[in-house]
Amino acid sequence: MFKASLNEIGLLRDPLSSIAEIIDEGIFKISKNGIVLIAADRAMVAVVNFNLSAKAFEKYDLDKDQAIGLNIINLLSVLKRAGTKDKITLNLQDAKLELIIENSSKRKFVVPLLDISQEEIPPVDQLEFTTTSEVRSDVLQSGIEDAELVADAILFETSPSKFVMKAEGDISRTELELEKGNEALINLKSEEEVKSRYPLDYLKKMIKTAKIADSVSIAFGKDYPMKLEFKAGDKVSLSFILAPRVAESE
Repeated sequence: MFKASLNEIGLLRDPLSSIAEIIDEGIFKISKNGIVLIAADRAMVAVVNFNLSAKAFEKYDLDKDQAIGLNIINLLSVLKRAGTKDKITLNLQDAKLELIIENSSKRKFVVPLLDISQEEIPPVDQLEFTTTSEVRSDVLQSGIEDAELVADAILFETSPSKFVMKAEGDISRTELELEKGNEALINLKSEEEVKSRYPLDYLKKMIKTAKIADSVSIAFGKDYPMKLEFKAGDKVSLSFILAPRVAESE
């Protein structure tokens, strides 16, 4: 048995809106600490790691650890039926997940559980990054939207003194630069110049998570996977691991 009530619907709906564009189904693991989803997309280009803490819920009752397979798009379609002031209750029993949305009315939805086998996840916890930055989410989003005008990939660069995003097409070019001391560059750790290029189509989907966090942590290495991490206090975190575009790297 699992039953939990959530007043801040955006803590669940907003991360899943981004996740659903990358993976369509996954195994959600429910424990006393909260709900976790770790999954890779079918092309093995990206891995998502979603953690919704038990602290985010108004009520959280669990008799034993659970692992349930869900179609994320189906789940998200129900969550989108809730307003910002609605309370949603997740009720897992008898091999089904019931979602109850309450405010001026009480509505119930049942989402079927899927029999999904756990696919192999790349060992992303073993990655060691050579540079880490923390940037305001809206600034990163602007850089991605700028790059979309001219190219299909973004080159990220860091040095001990600045953070740079570049995109270049056949005739057009765009660049976003943040020097150390700029309020939009909250933190920068880079002992040397590091460059790596990443696919824009994935970054566009990932940055949609920006609405849950004011800033985003960006870690990468030369021709190495990137880690984007969004956090909303100690309630929710969502990180993405994204493979680089090595063939086009400068």
